[in-house]
Amino acid sequence: MSFVEYGDTIKDGDTAIVFLGHESMFPVKVQHGTVTQTKYGVIRHSTDLIGKKYGSKVTCSKGGWVFILHPTPELWTMNLPHRTQILYSTDISIITMMLELKPGSIVCESGTGSGSLSHALIRTVAPTGHLYTVEFHQQRAEKAREEFREHGVEHLVTVTNQDVCKNGFGVSNVADAVFLDIPSPWEAIGHAKSALKAEGGRICSFSPCIEQVQRTCLAMEEYGFTEINTLEILLRVYNVRTISLQIPDLGKAPEDNSSTGFDSSNPSQQGSPCANLQQGTVQFKSGVPLREVVGHTGYLTFATKS
Repeated sequence: MSFVEYGDTIKDGDTAIVFLGHESMFPVKVQHGTVTQTKYGVIRHSTDLIGKKYGSKVTCSKGGWVFILHPTPELWTMNLPHRTQILYSTDISIITMMLELKPGSIVCESGTGSGSLSHALIRTVAPTGHLYTVEFHQQRAEKAREEFREHGVEHLVTVTNQDVCKNGFGVSNVADAVFLDIPSPWEAIGHAKSALKAEGGRICSFSPCIEQVQRTCLAMEEYGFTEINTLEILLRVYNVRTISLQIPDLGKAPEDNSSTGFDSSNPSQQGSPCANLQQGTVQFKSGVPLREVVGHTGYLTFATKS
């Protein structure tokens, strides 16, 4: 199992996603002799998982069933253990596009955090690219190394435990892109410039506060970056559903029995559609936004090394 290469069969030691529904799923490490409890009953790894195909429908001990899915960066973002605040797929998608990442790209990242963006970056630059990720917190750095090893991507990433604002990324003039998600990104702009290739490298800084953005933009200008721009991604989800609306009362239409052929005195025509036009309700499909939506996550500032 690898997050960058699809495997058909579930094996001992794999990380799999137990899918109970779109709003209910969780990761599990497959181990021989282990069981996993769900609201539908027990899943026995030895008999229910190992050797089965990813995507299989597994029946639990209480008679309910779940699907076992192959892990992807998108699924991992939704289910990973949170050690820090993370970036979600909405921001990740624009980051990978605006940094112009592709297979073979070299990327520097700080900080690693919970590894949500890291997994997406690794999948994007695989199989010949590389991610250099720097994490200030020692325990988070060690946990990230462990996860990358378990997920079969350790050959595509180098994790360093140091302060990027003081010591940089540990590489020079090799990176195609740099991503910063730290409290004071303006202090790391000089190191980011040193890590980027000679010309044309891209940089992105993620900050939740506009004051951070202002100081970062000033630092980018000071170090000669061009094409500086800041944007914000706001996600608004719509539910498509059938709704009923009452037909409005627009008043009584002028009577013109000669033209319509409708005789109001004729009992046989009292139940016709024309007679009930101003009554009842009508049903139609409509897109309705969710009552609670994800608001501001952060500002994304992009620039190019000139």
